[in-house]
Amino acid sequence: MSLIEIRKRSLNIETIYHEGGPVAATPLRLAAACAVIRNPYAGRYEPDLMPFMAELRSLGTLLAQELVDTLGKENVEVYSKAAIVGVDGELEHGAVWHEAGGWAMRALLGEPKAMVPAAKAVAGTGYRLMVPLHYIHASYVRSHYNSMEIGIQDAPRPKEILFALVMGTGGRIHSRLGGLTKEQVSVHDGQR
Repeated sequence: MSLIEIRKRSLNIETIYHEGGPVAATPLRLAAACAVIRNPYAGRYEPDLMPFMAELRSLGTLLAQELVDTLGKENVEVYSKAAIVGVDGELEHGAVWHEAGGWAMRALLGEPKAMVPAAKAVAGTGYRLMVPLHYIHASYVRSHYNSMEIGIQDAPRPKEILFALVMGTGGRIHSRLGGLTKEQVSVHDGQR
């Protein structure tokens, strides 16, 4: 029996033209793909979460592919992942997404080296979570530090988990705070 039972999925796309200044030549697009699943461990302690983490790779691939299809692989410059665990679960039930969601995005994007940022919470139905984003090839590209809100009005229910992946096509509109630029990335270790 599969540990993954999807109740619903969502895809949210934001297109940002400006932040109060001039309209950007190319709008920034941010997209979040979410899946709400039954938490197989709700209400009880499970010492071995590794089978769940391994099985979640297929869900990660499904969501990552949806984002790549939406934005275009060649356009993706930022990424992140998130989990909201319903109140009958524990934070570790969301932490399994670190490997599963991150692995899926890296595999589809050609193995970028920057760490995949994340956010997670145990919360009630309808909770909204701000998810940090950064550049896929180097963690310190300041222009690409951003965030996107994820959440679904009727999720997660107490015995559910909402898993999300987020990708975007560039840095913040009107970024002008200096620091390392994407053109200056040279070490290729995911840091600088």
